[in-house]
Amino acid sequence: MKLLGIGSRINHPEYGFGVVTNVDSKLYWVTFQENGLETIALNDEFEVIEAVEDEVDTISFFEVESSLRKILKQWSDVTEIVPIADKFKGGKLILEPADTSLSAKEIPIDTFFHKIVMVRDRIRVMEQKINASKTLDDQDKIDLQQYITRIYGSLTTFNVLFKLKSDHFVGSKSK
Repeated sequence: MKLLGIGSRINHPEYGFGVVTNVDSKLYWVTFQENGLETIALNDEFEVIEAVEDEVDTISFFEVESSLRKILKQWSDVTEIVPIADKFKGGKLILEPADTSLSAKEIPIDTFFHKIVMVRDRIRVMEQKINASKTLDDQDKIDLQQYITRIYGSLTTFNVLFKLKSDHFVGSKSK
């Protein structure tokens, strides 16, 4: 099946005469004279009045954006937006030394939380790079993965800050 390009004119049995205004891997977007904009399947029955060569890639912007988002998430240190638990929004973390001659340090909890999320995301990237490594043998990958699991376990204390349980750190589970 040859794809129609943008600007192709068709006659659809249900919608009438129209012009193809967009194409993706599954659908034509067609602006019809009588019915306005409709989407129809690529294999739908219609008469081609004038075919324009398909000069565009048949991948929608949504598909490109989704793929790019997945690649960036997997291979970069771009931090996803992770919500902080509502009870901590706008709060502050106070580090008070035992020595009373020293002053306390206040940190906005949102800033602290963002740093924790960045640590988590960078550990995930490191884990992916280890697993994809061509130079490490399987035993080295297993050993490094065990260290990463222990790191996650050490960070479970901070799970209280996360709004969503799916964002929590998970270490090795005891049997």
